[in-house]
Amino acid sequence: MLRRLTRNDIVGVGMTSQRTRDRLIERLRDKGIADERVLEVMRHVPRHLFMDEALSTRAYEDSSLPIGCGQTISQPFIVARMTEALIASLPAGGGRVLEIGTGSGYQAAVLSGLVESVHTVERIGYLLERARERFRQLELRNIHVKYADGHMGWPDQGPFDGIMLTAAPERVPDELFSQLAPTGTLIAPVGGAAGQRLFAYTRTGDNGLERQELDMVSFVPFLGGRD
Repeated sequence: MLRRLTRNDIVGVGMTSQRTRDRLIERLRDKGIADERVLEVMRHVPRHLFMDEALSTRAYEDSSLPIGCGQTISQPFIVARMTEALIASLPAGGGRVLEIGTGSGYQAAVLSGLVESVHTVERIGYLLERARERFRQLELRNIHVKYADGHMGWPDQGPFDGIMLTAAPERVPDELFSQLAPTGTLIAPVGGAAGQRLFAYTRTGDNGLERQELDMVSFVPFLGGRD
């Protein structure tokens, strides 16, 4: 179990202080993130609490960092880019979002400040329990977690207004598209060792899908089963 957080833990000091977070936000704005809602939430979510304490002084660098179990916490720019693309299509009030790949919990924490509810699925039990504890400590009550193979999504809680994958499949599973609400959007990195691209898939009125390429990215592979 993680130790109890103090106010100073959350607020941060030195390289985890609000001033350091503010500098990161300015870098994200300079790199093209324009949605002020996303920037404001990321300004206040304590990224340093979603990684090992030994790496916390690097939390507000714009880089991905290891979190154990062969996984990483995504680069802040990519978190902002994916979040911005997802919420642009959501209904008033933010709607309901499914995240596949809880990882550290940071992406879910960012989404929780922008949407009605986040349902997040993780296949690695150790990571899920750490993320769940952080959600409790930070009182993020609109995040719901499930220990499961992400290929199946969370069908009994669907359909979802938005779906986000935080690991890269060679092809997005059809089961996830089936849980997308009419006009909903799914954001996913897709590809393998030869290269990955970030796509937005939006369901159209005729039950088809429109695909838009957003960026070149590099994510851990999308795996099945549970660990």
